[in-house]
Amino acid sequence: MTKVRSSLDLMWDEREVTSRRLTKLAQRLQKPAHEPRGPRMNLATFLDPVALAIVGGGTILAAILRTPARDLGRAIVALRSLPRRRFSADPLLQQIAALGRIARRHGAVALDKSVIADPDVAAAIADIVDGFGPQHVEAHLQHLRRARIERHVAAADVWAGMAEAAPATGMVGTLVGLVAMFVQMTDPQAIGGAMAVALLATLYGALLGNLVAMPVATRLRVAARAEAFERVRLEAPLVALAAREQPRSASVTPMHRTVEAPADWAVERSGAAA
Repeated sequence: MTKVRSSLDLMWDEREVTSRRLTKLAQRLQKPAHEPRGPRMNLATFLDPVALAIVGGGTILAAILRTPARDLGRAIVALRSLPRRRFSADPLLQQIAALGRIARRHGAVALDKSVIADPDVAAAIADIVDGFGPQHVEAHLQHLRRARIERHVAAADVWAGMAEAAPATGMVGTLVGLVAMFVQMTDPQAIGGAMAVALLATLYGALLGNLVAMPVATRLRVAARAEAFERVRLEAPLVALAAREQPRSASVTPMHRTVEAPADWAVERSGAAA
C-alpha cells in the first residue's frame, strides 16, 4: 500500500508540474511580441501651430521692417535662381565674336539688327552702334556690373537678416510659452501645451535660421561673386569692338540706326545657321 500511495503521489506531482508549465506557455503565447513602453514619438509631436506662427510670423515681420519692399521682392524672386546653373560668359563671348565679324564686314550699324538676350551686352552694343568710344562702353559695363552686384547682395542680405532674426523670434516664442505655463500652473493639462510651445519655438527658430535662411543667403552670395567674375570677361572684347568701330561709326547718329542691313549679311547669317 505504501508503494502504491507513493507512486500515486509522484504521478500527481508530475501532473501539477506539467499543468503549471502549460499555463506558463499559454500566458507567453497570449502576450504581444513587444510590449508598449509608453507613448511613441512621431513627427506630429514636433508640430505646433502656435510656435510656428510666432517664429515664422516674427521672422517675416522683422524682414519687412528692416528691408525696403523692393529688396524684399528681389529676395523672393532670387529663389528661382538657386536650382539654375551658375552664370557662364562663354556663350556670350562666342556671340560677341560673331558680332565682331559682322561689324568688320558690314559696319557697326549692322549690329543694330542683332538679337541679344543679355541686357549688359545689348546695352554695350547699343552704345557701339550709337558711336560711343571705348571709354564710355567700359564705364557703362562697369556701372551695370556694379549695379547687378548690388542687387544680388541686397537679396542675399535679406536672407541673412532673416537668419539672424529667426533664433531671436524663437526665444520670444519660448518666453511666451513660459509665461503661459506659469499662468496656468493650477491646470496640469495646460502646462504640457505651454511647455511644448516654449521648446518648439526655440527649435523652429534654430532650424529656420541655420538650415533655411543662412544657406540661401550663402548660395546667393556665392552665385553673385561667380557671376561678377564671369562678367568681367565680357568687358575686354566689347571695349575692343568699340575701339575698332569708333572711327567708322563716328558719323552714325540714332537716326541712322533704322538703315536696313546689307542683303548679303542676311544670306551669310542664314548660311551660318544652316
